[in-house]
Amino acid sequence: MARSQDGLLVLARGIKAVVLDVDGVLTDASLYYGPRGEALKAFSARDGFAVRLAASEGIPVAVLSGRLAGPVKPRLADLGVPPELTVQGSRDKGADVADLAARLGLPLGQIAFMGDDLPDLPALARVGLAACPADAAPEVRERCRFVAAAPGGRGAVRELVRLLLVARGRWPQLVEEWAGGDGPQRFFRTAPGRRTRRA
Repeated sequence: MARSQDGLLVLARGIKAVVLDVDGVLTDASLYYGPRGEALKAFSARDGFAVRLAASEGIPVAVLSGRLAGPVKPRLADLGVPPELTVQGSRDKGADVADLAARLGLPLGQIAFMGDDLPDLPALARVGLAACPADAAPEVRERCRFVAAAPGGRGAVRELVRLLLVARGRWPQLVEEWAGGDGPQRFFRTAPGRRTRRA
């Protein structure tokens, strides 16, 4: 394993919570408009599973978005992201990520933030682990310690969560739990949200 990868795992081991942008991170950045404004957003089920898996492993997930979008609220409710850990319409992501860290009771050095474009740079500069999807703006990618192989809305969040769980030594055990049938029972018992909902 390369030294840079070793360093990334050490850094990831100290992360206690994740903050995510929405457009370009939880979605592919497409905006679908109808006559009354934005009508739809497409979210990845794999990313959704990762959000719930992180929470079930004691890694809370918060959301920090520069836009106000109606479809975001029901999706986050579905994933069990508490309203108090959701900021939409942010005009200063650096200040808002610090506020979210305070709500979580954590220093910024224990927060990972995943963003994809220039408005995310202030938050990325303040956290312990700056992350982005593969298709983030070049100026963002060059400032991030972790660049996912997947693009936004297509599994980048899952890669970040997997990194954190690998760093904690939990990933192989989780895979075996799911393969053996114990994973679903524990997951749906501990993950936020209604048990009947899929990620």
